[in-house]
Amino acid sequence: MTSFDVIRFVRSIKKVKMGHIGTLDPLAEGVLVIALGQGTKLIEYMMDHTKRYVAEITLGKESTTYDAEGELRHISDIKPSKEEVVAVIDEFTGALTQVPPVFSALKINGKPAYKRARAGESITMKKRNVTIHEHTLESYHYPTIRVSVTCSTGTYIRSLAHDIGEHLGTGGYLSYLQRTAIDTFTMEHSCSLEQLKERGIEPFLLPLIRGIGDMPRKTITAQEYKKLQHGAFVQGTLPKNVAICAAIFNNDLVGIMEPAPVKNHIKFKKHIHVA
Repeated sequence: MTSFDVIRFVRSIKKVKMGHIGTLDPLAEGVLVIALGQGTKLIEYMMDHTKRYVAEITLGKESTTYDAEGELRHISDIKPSKEEVVAVIDEFTGALTQVPPVFSALKINGKPAYKRARAGESITMKKRNVTIHEHTLESYHYPTIRVSVTCSTGTYIRSLAHDIGEHLGTGGYLSYLQRTAIDTFTMEHSCSLEQLKERGIEPFLLPLIRGIGDMPRKTITAQEYKKLQHGAFVQGTLPKNVAICAAIFNNDLVGIMEPAPVKNHIKFKKHIHVA
């Protein structure tokens, strides 16, 4: 099931505008945050959230897609020690340069890379800078390494699995992946598709304010809110050194504010209608 398949499923239960934050590969399972209605206005502010994963890497083989769905090729029967595995995992912690998989949804001249790859085109993927904030070995029983990873947006765990296998000299591919959290959205706060089908969406909705994470906040008055929602500017400034700020009224998130063209005035960048 793809991330869009999940959206299609949820839309069959409740027909409302929606979108998801952070794509999950079809092989993967776990947390997929879905924004509904006015919540879709927050998606662009949630894409940079830190993500957490539990992953299993199988050594000895490489995959054309870097995961279990690709064509596998035997590389080596070398069995690294636990100490060697830990040392390589430590190498892949911190600021890294990573090459995304050829079989990915990243677009090259407007066309997804995986479509070009399937058509037999020769593709060179551009390197990208990512950050692995935390990378811990959970268990190792050859040929399987199980790790927990906390990383920046844009990190491909499939590429991480491939690179670890390459550095160990054994080859390796991603054989299991579970996303356990996107920022403060965790498995504990999630529901299954079966639960959605049985109980509907309403029991599992979270307040919009959860979507802004640690974005700076500014409480506005009723008079200011009345002006702002009609497109007017109000006197004031944002918290120091920030470009945008969440507008809070009656403990609800009602908009995203930015500086107005008039000095020492602010305006709505986005108005979020509260039911």
